[in-house]
Amino acid sequence: MPIAVDIDVMLARRKMSVGELAERVGITPANLAVLKNGRAKAVRFATLAALCEVLDCQPGDLLRWEAGDTAEE
Repeated sequence: MPIAVDIDVMLARRKMSVGELAERVGITPANLAVLKNGRAKAVRFATLAALCEVLDCQPGDLLRWEAGDTAEE
């Protein structure tokens, strides 16, 4: 997947656990893990906005494009 998810980086910077982030965003820890580990096929803008609000960041801090990794699609 050419989109990489950097939630773990922001969690480390904010010294926050996955469980705490999931609770504050309002999603299950399992769903957050799917997103965090790059296994999600989509993310709702409302969820992305909530993640950015809780982590005090921009969407680009959480998601980035990696060129040359489209063979999986």
